[in-house]
Amino acid sequence: MKTKNRWYIVTSLVVLAGLFVGFGLNHSAQPQHFTAQIERGDIHDVVEATGTINAVITVQVGSQVSGTIAKLNVDFNSRVHKGDIVALIDPALFQGALLQASADLDNAKANVAAAKANLEKAKAASQQTKADYDRAVQLTKDNITSQQQLDLAKANYDSANAAVCAAAANVTQAEAQVSQKAAALTVAQTNLNYTVIRSPIDGTVVARNVDVGQTVAASLQAPTVFTIAQDLKKMLVYTKTDESDVGNIKLGKAVTFKVDAFPKDTFRGVVRQVRMNPTTVQNVVTYDTIIEFDNPELKLFPGMTAYVSIPVTTVQNVLKLPNTALRYKPPMAPEEILALYKRYGIEGDEKQRAGDEHSSSANSGTQNLPRAPRAENAVVWKLHADNTVEPVKVSLGITDHSYTEVTALIRGELREGDGLIIRSVMPKTPTPGGAGIRR
Repeated sequence: MKTKNRWYIVTSLVVLAGLFVGFGLNHSAQPQHFTAQIERGDIHDVVEATGTINAVITVQVGSQVSGTIAKLNVDFNSRVHKGDIVALIDPALFQGALLQASADLDNAKANVAAAKANLEKAKAASQQTKADYDRAVQLTKDNITSQQQLDLAKANYDSANAAVCAAAANVTQAEAQVSQKAAALTVAQTNLNYTVIRSPIDGTVVARNVDVGQTVAASLQAPTVFTIAQDLKKMLVYTKTDESDVGNIKLGKAVTFKVDAFPKDTFRGVVRQVRMNPTTVQNVVTYDTIIEFDNPELKLFPGMTAYVSIPVTTVQNVLKLPNTALRYKPPMAPEEILALYKRYGIEGDEKQRAGDEHSSSANSGTQNLPRAPRAENAVVWKLHADNTVEPVKVSLGITDHSYTEVTALIRGELREGDGLIIRSVMPKTPTPGGAGIRR
């Protein structure tokens, strides 16, 4: 039984070996070509960008004073109007500061009254000493009093005048103190008013950053209590567009975009601004393009990612070829390519083109470049029914990065449905060890 099984195994191996040898002997030495057909249709040249949805105006509502949050009147998604009270800070300390400032003001006013009374007293004393001085002058002229008494009266009069000036200065100082205390009272009242936080705009609360009982400190900067977005029925998309695309974007251009939340819906907007402030990240320069759109159903929220398509130009019912055909390089020697160019009458820098095509022919079967060349003219390779190839020189138009418009045929013929080579694979060549290599 074992001998019979071994005979079956040996027979199977011999048959498989014969099939393998027969297949290898009959394998064609010609390359295997893969093609894509030329089509007729529309091409839409668009600028693709990714952006973020934002409200037209977003205001961060903060606290001007430090304190403990005593009350919150709104929460996430709450609708507010301008002037509505959205939060309260415990006012106890600020009420005490206001009372103290008010008492200081009353004290300053009392000091003004006392200073004015002292001024009147000094003026009365001045008048009395002036009268005494005048009498002393007359009595001295009549030789009734001595010169010493006249000098004493003069000194008393001068002293009384100085006291009047001092009293007047005290009145001015007291009045200045009243102004200072009145300003302190105004500051205390303002700080007390700031304990009531109001909405500066009509809008929707999109963020709440505090809770009741939490202490906010406004010593260095105003802490953000709420973030309010104004009128979410009109919103903006902030997109980053490459510097090479900025020249194709026109203000007022209608655009479309999609979001992950509604993959089946297409939203429409209008380009409102291309900002001149560049952003450079790893030597890539981009510019902010602002797109305005209506959001009447409030379906879209701030922060959503938008995938934007900005149309540049459109052509209809044109002959278009796949961009993979523009990237194809035939696996031939430069002499063979030049011979084909000469045979089909293709003019231009044939030697350089042939050399460039030969330099990448080794990888033509396995490697695709990331983008098609955007030359005005290009050579594509058409496959005939007998597996021969023909170079065709064409003039190119716009592209949608999948297909490119054929604006004119320079050499050769192309028709809708013709097959253009996009890839070639060379057969494996047998080696003494039984293995093969790809050319």
